[in-house]
Amino acid sequence: MHGLSRIRVSQWSVRQRVLAAAGFLLFCVALLAAGRGLASGAMGEIMRVRFGGDAERTRVVVDLDRTSRGQVIQPGDDGHVVISLSGVAPASRLTGNGQGLVRGFRVAGAGTASRVELDLATSAEIERRFLLPPGDGIAHYRYVIDLKATGRAPARTAPRAERAQPRPTERPLIYIDAGHGGRDPGAQGAGSRESAVTLAAAQALKQELERGGRYRVRMTRESDAYVDLYRRVAIARQAGADLFISLHADAGADPATRGASVYTLSEQGAGRAVREFTRGENWQRSLNLPGRDPSVDRILLDMTQRATQNRSAQLARTLLGELEGADHPLLRRSHRDAGLAVLLAPDVPAVLLEMGFITNPEDERLLNDSRARRRLMRAVAEGIDRYFREPAGELQMASAGGAAN
Repeated sequence: MHGLSRIRVSQWSVRQRVLAAAGFLLFCVALLAAGRGLASGAMGEIMRVRFGGDAERTRVVVDLDRTSRGQVIQPGDDGHVVISLSGVAPASRLTGNGQGLVRGFRVAGAGTASRVELDLATSAEIERRFLLPPGDGIAHYRYVIDLKATGRAPARTAPRAERAQPRPTERPLIYIDAGHGGRDPGAQGAGSRESAVTLAAAQALKQELERGGRYRVRMTRESDAYVDLYRRVAIARQAGADLFISLHADAGADPATRGASVYTLSEQGAGRAVREFTRGENWQRSLNLPGRDPSVDRILLDMTQRATQNRSAQLARTLLGELEGADHPLLRRSHRDAGLAVLLAPDVPAVLLEMGFITNPEDERLLNDSRARRRLMRAVAEGIDRYFREPAGELQMASAGGAAN
């Protein structure tokens, strides 16, 4: 267009540049809000759960107001069937008694999906599952799960009076990761190695957490075995963990350096996690995302990871508060961040606790003393209790960077 002159940004006044920058910022905010609106608008509702059948075969029907995609998290071999349904959420928490092979059930929202949990009365397996669209006079979708008794040794059946009272809430699942193991012994102290110290601490923490019966607790390793770093994270994600804590013992060139620290995922690590996560096929399914619009799914992934980082920072804060209250020595800058492999899950809050320096004589003595170890793990368990009692909030992320001194 010959009648128009070319815009030269370099000739703009300061006011013009400020107005242009403000306009661009408003455009970005509007775009993000639109993406969030699309994401929230995509959620459907779980209306109810129904049962039919007997102790040989039981049908579970989940009534939905829109279509959904199911993924088996736990198949029933441990007494529980857990299925994730994408794109739907209960209007309120659903819980109650079952029928036949199902003793009780719970349905709870989990990000952009819901978890349907079935407590089995005896050993059973999923025979088939499928989605029924509206039809035959029924105006809503139905996700059907058919269970069949396996004939294997049944799980312990609760007394009738106990079965009449369903568990009001789901117990959080905590994964404890004992660092190193097997062919990877970790750091070496004067008389001990890191892999043995972390395993003993993980076992002590498991006992502390299980004492009150408030949590389900599992470990990534229960012996001196090697487990790949990425496999540790995958194990926790596949089980639907609510929290992941990796235990380690630090090492340094100066034997005078001592004290505990807690690591959370750095911003650089978060970017790496997103790149690696979205590189695989069907990554949307792994996070139970709608999978229809890549741009909306990416926004949901970013929002999920940001929420996970905030919860991880909250956990780090509560742990350090309890450790300080228990007079456990801390590094001067005790909340640190890094792109460590065990922190990369975008949907599981995770921290790595360096319990002390195995290269420091006093720290090594405490790490190998059973009474001192119990006191330390009791403080960690109390920090985890506080974490689950306190509501999630917008927190300042750690961004100190750098390795331990």
